[in-house]
Amino acid sequence: MKHGLKLRHIEAFVEIARRGSFKDAADALHLTQPAISKTLKELEERVGAALMTRDRSGVSLTSEGSLFLPSAEESLGALRQGLARIDAAAASGPRRFAVGALPSVAARVLPVAALRFATAALDAVLVFEDGPHDYLVDRLRTGALDLVVGRMGPPETMRGVAFTQLYSEPVVFAARPGHPLAARARYADLADWPLIFPVERAAIRGQVEGLLLANGVTPPAQRIETVSTAFAREVARQSDAIWVISEGVAAPDIRDGLLVTLPLATGLSAGPVGVMTRADEAPAAALNAFRRALRDAADELGLSPA
Repeated sequence: MKHGLKLRHIEAFVEIARRGSFKDAADALHLTQPAISKTLKELEERVGAALMTRDRSGVSLTSEGSLFLPSAEESLGALRQGLARIDAAAASGPRRFAVGALPSVAARVLPVAALRFATAALDAVLVFEDGPHDYLVDRLRTGALDLVVGRMGPPETMRGVAFTQLYSEPVVFAARPGHPLAARARYADLADWPLIFPVERAAIRGQVEGLLLANGVTPPAQRIETVSTAFAREVARQSDAIWVISEGVAAPDIRDGLLVTLPLATGLSAGPVGVMTRADEAPAAALNAFRRALRDAADELGLSPA
């Protein structure tokens, strides 16, 4: 390879950039900190440029590092994908098809789609995990996941990812039955109640903040931020806290009468939910079958395609 680059150089650089820490990256790669620092220094010597700076606040990419990172991530992802295909071909038994889903899809659409997929008589075992947008998309890029379903993230998070929309979904304000705002609510009333808010890296964070500001409400400094559906659900059900969340996450509890949505207009927060794959991914039978299962599930649930 030109410049004498080796796989360990690329792995170390990508892991440091992803974790923002030499220590965490060294632990992930089972190296010592001096070893990973030496590996990065070798890489920088070979490319003839400093790729990272390190200070008390953490690790930052230089302009050259920012240019190099997308290609490094894509190269690693392509290599791991190729190795995974070799392993799958050599292994006996059905192929593992790994799907990641954001919480709104995991709670409503994915159960229906997974059952449809299971009846498609494909030689594939469905492996599922949920989590926040940035975590799942990172795993998609590296080949750990074959497909991710959820709300489209900001442009900077979608590098190297292809997106196909399934439906559009708004944010809702969910609260316990009998909440003082359940029958009548105004956005100004939200200042009087604790809010359970999406964390900064959540795909819906920008829409939530924009919705509040568009209705004259400044996001409160005093709030609970979480990515845990189980935690947020219990806080909302056991108190007067108001859960600001994608409609699909709260849908099962609303359906079962455990939560209600406050009568606030939230159409401005509607965002596209769809299928994310690697941009260079060649469609496989299992991937196409799961796409069909997702479309059928969305239709069955009456979710709007636009």
